[in-house]
Amino acid sequence: MRAVLIVNPNATSTTAAGRDLLAHALESRVDLTVVHTDHRGHAIEIAEAARHDGTDLIIVHGGDGTVNEIVNGLLGKPGPLAVQQVPAVAVVPGGSANVFARALGISSDPIEATNQLIDLISAHRNGAPWRRIGLMDCGERWAVFTAGMGVDGDVVAAVEAQRAKGRKVTAGRYIRVAVREVLSSVRKEARLTLHLPGREPVTGVHFAFISNSSPWTYANARPVWTNPDTTFETGLGVFATTSMNVWRNLLLVRRMLSKRPDIKAKHLVRDDDLAWVRVTADEPVACQIDGDFLGRRSEMTFRAVPEALSVVAPSAK
Repeated sequence: MRAVLIVNPNATSTTAAGRDLLAHALESRVDLTVVHTDHRGHAIEIAEAARHDGTDLIIVHGGDGTVNEIVNGLLGKPGPLAVQQVPAVAVVPGGSANVFARALGISSDPIEATNQLIDLISAHRNGAPWRRIGLMDCGERWAVFTAGMGVDGDVVAAVEAQRAKGRKVTAGRYIRVAVREVLSSVRKEARLTLHLPGREPVTGVHFAFISNSSPWTYANARPVWTNPDTTFETGLGVFATTSMNVWRNLLLVRRMLSKRPDIKAKHLVRDDDLAWVRVTADEPVACQIDGDFLGRRSEMTFRAVPEALSVVAPSAK
């Protein structure tokens, strides 16, 4: 089995010792090539090359942004290419949140995740198939687990601006930035309209999250839920609000952090297993995909694409 280990040495929780241990553990089990990324978009280039040279498996040691680049490098722009055979993808977490890996059932601890990976590779050699998961077609690129328009995009843009200044990205920093951006949006006019299959458009929307899995994100080890019934094996989930009232949204956040989430509120539009979601805006708003700031958009359509990618992960429960 030919494998490429793609390492983002700048990812939040990667270390030189951990990277060496991972490579050493894999070398006796696969024909391994190790490549380090050195600029944004580099993982896309590496994945594109791996797609054409007969690589069987790509192992990502980095965060969610690196995973997104790998997937987009493998599949190219959303379209017919998605149905072609491409290498399977494995993840050993190395970022700050590692939402994708944890949603797949991969341990957030890199050593435990390495042991899981080795066991899954051995099972595959004995005939177990790789797991197939759905992805989200965002028109201009693929999303692996989430996308957002409005305040969600503003938060990601603000965090990226702090990262550019050399500040370490942590769950605490995300939370502080999120609180600040939400409070600054309280008096802003709602600019979004939500379009869902078989329903009349919902106007007066302040922000919208579109999910391909659950949880939506993590606050350190604590999951944050928006659409608990949305998985990699279902359609998309949508979570949008028609009010920025602080008290209402604090109560909603409390439900989102619950161990037994019951996500409902009068100002909340939430649905699961959707084939597509479209969001329009009366002027361009911030948009994020898998935790990376995409820019400002006045319209985005998100489509569920079932079984688009093979992954090395435990079977869906």
